[in-house]
Amino acid sequence: MTISKDKVVTIHYTLKDDAGTVLDTSSGGEPLVYLHGHGNLIPGLESQLDGQTPGAKLEVTVAPEDGYGPYHQELVQEVPRSAFQGVDDIEAGMRFTAQTDAGPRTVVVRDVTDETVTVDGNHPLAGQFLHFAVEIVELRDAEEEELAHGHVHGAGGHHH
Repeated sequence: MTISKDKVVTIHYTLKDDAGTVLDTSSGGEPLVYLHGHGNLIPGLESQLDGQTPGAKLEVTVAPEDGYGPYHQELVQEVPRSAFQGVDDIEAGMRFTAQTDAGPRTVVVRDVTDETVTVDGNHPLAGQFLHFAVEIVELRDAEEEELAHGHVHGAGGHHH
């Protein structure tokens, strides 16, 4: 059996940036289980896993356009501190959900002054090349309920 659309894939992975810093890993923990071909992974990683078999180990580099997209400077905005009514202590690194014309968007606080707050609406990994080390652990056909929901259900069923 090979990885293709509608297969449940179990992988262990380590994600590093260009400097070799580990950003995320399943090593030492539970592997990642996902439904292939349903947008549950970034496109650049999912396409590289197509056709692979259990036991395969591969190194994958994903360009920004196939990962979390390019970094858009226009998503960095300075807003009046008064827009954060009810929040007394605003600090860099805090996350908020902003209501935009395109719907809700998560923003990260980058800078705070007495009058303004600079927020960044880019994904934290936008504009970065992503380097994955992946091991395919297991592969199976998806169940009908998983296909209907578009994601994997865990042990004992899935509860929405």
